[in-house]
Amino acid sequence: MRVEVLFPEICNLFGDMANIRYLKQCLPDLEIIETSLKSRPVFLDEPVELVYMGSTSERGLQLVVNALSPVRDQLIRRVKAGQLMLVTGTTLDALGSSVHSDWDLNIRGLGIFDTKAEYKMLKRHNSMFLGKFEDMEIVGFKSLFGLTYGAPAGSEAFRKIRGFGRNETVEEEGFRLGGLLATHLIGPLLLMNPPFTKWLLRQMGAPEKLAFEETMNEAYRRRLEEFHSESFDFIYH
Repeated sequence: MRVEVLFPEICNLFGDMANIRYLKQCLPDLEIIETSLKSRPVFLDEPVELVYMGSTSERGLQLVVNALSPVRDQLIRRVKAGQLMLVTGTTLDALGSSVHSDWDLNIRGLGIFDTKAEYKMLKRHNSMFLGKFEDMEIVGFKSLFGLTYGAPAGSEAFRKIRGFGRNETVEEEGFRLGGLLATHLIGPLLLMNPPFTKWLLRQMGAPEKLAFEETMNEAYRRRLEEFHSESFDFIYH
């Protein structure tokens, strides 16, 4: 069983690589392939159970676009056919149509989703999130310079219960296309959400046994209780 991590030299912010380290603890025999910016993604030519990209910097978004543009159409075909792919944090914005900032950062994205990200570089958005995915609740954090606008109805990865969706006016959070799930949530996501991690393992065809499962479930239960509290403030500074 194999997981391919795309561009770990730049897509490694906010502790997102802990998602992969945790999967390795759940699946000790898991093979982890690290694909650099200058290499062709392995999943385009060989079976890989999961493809993963973590958060990157604003300048890193352009490097991700440059690396994936030559294989964009193949990537779309693969995920539409069911290739499992998880993208977390800021790197989601590289998959949209464009990124614009008030500090002269203008990126033409991959256009996998018809969205526009608008960044304000002196006004970072930091918030907590409580949402739904299928029959489970999802918790996480956001830390980014802007929000995302656009995208067709029904394309969300998660649906907000409390906190912020793609922007301040919508319930939808992240995107879903075939086997691709892209979310702004960090946490790291898999450590904070054991039910979602079990779902991901099931999609990979792996045993649904979590490392440190009892501890993980208790932390998840306590966080849900906190996030559901009416007095809880979802914005942090």
